[in-house]
Amino acid sequence: MATAKTYDPEALASQRRQRRNARLLRHLGLHALLIALLGIMLYPVIWMIFSALRPEQEIFGEMGFIPTNWTLENFTSGWQLYGDLTFTTFYVNSFIICALAILGNLIACSMAAYAFARLNFRLKWLLFAAMLTTIMLPIHVQLIPQYIFFLNIGWVNTILPLVVPKFLATDAFFIFLMVQFMRSLPSELEQAAVVDGASYWQRYWRIILPLTMPALATTAVFTFINTYNDFFSQLIYLTDTDAMTVPVALRLFLDPSGGQSSFGGLFAMVLVSIGPVLGFFIASQRLLTKGIATQGFK
Repeated sequence: MATAKTYDPEALASQRRQRRNARLLRHLGLHALLIALLGIMLYPVIWMIFSALRPEQEIFGEMGFIPTNWTLENFTSGWQLYGDLTFTTFYVNSFIICALAILGNLIACSMAAYAFARLNFRLKWLLFAAMLTTIMLPIHVQLIPQYIFFLNIGWVNTILPLVVPKFLATDAFFIFLMVQFMRSLPSELEQAAVVDGASYWQRYWRIILPLTMPALATTAVFTFINTYNDFFSQLIYLTDTDAMTVPVALRLFLDPSGGQSSFGGLFAMVLVSIGPVLGFFIASQRLLTKGIATQGFK
């Protein structure tokens, strides 16, 4: 004969409390681990911030992690690098190169992507495959031939080697990004424009380009970040001090030939140089998240 089970309310409540406490301990342990990992990753940045805000002689001394003597002298001395040459010159050079690189990529890559995505011509897929293979080609393989070519035409120590290739659609990644985006657009919009007598240029400029705004914004953001942070190419082609950009100019703080060896100024200018990248990314976030439907109906 089966006997009825008896439930103890206090035992059930105790089991629920134990399970709740176990979950709480797991969550606390996980959060503690994540905070510890975050601290390890942020330690170099925090150390650099504190080093920029302490006197030069205390940076590598045994003065503790947090500065005892706070100062902004590193920012003023770092900005005034040599005599009349300030970091303003390097920022202007960087912004000019970045602006031209963004303009070149937006124009050339979008036109090339439109041709690959919406037009039909002979050897289209062969040319598209050849374009994609250039993504896997290391920059070091191209460096010597490109440098010899630019040297022979007198472009070394100018911004032309850094800017002109952008207007020739040399960034295959952005072309591929826009091609994939344009292929997802409804073909009926362009067919309606063909019925109305629109030319290739009008369809590209008035229909496809506005709809591709999210891809264009992504291209602009990553072009700015890649160009602004580019050290290798700018070091190769820009030799005069007054023509240098921000990444190359930061090297001057540790270059004995430049007469400067200031870690305080270096850390201060590194902090300042991060600002444009963060600002540009935050300012363009709206364009990155804007939907294609709103652009199409507009």
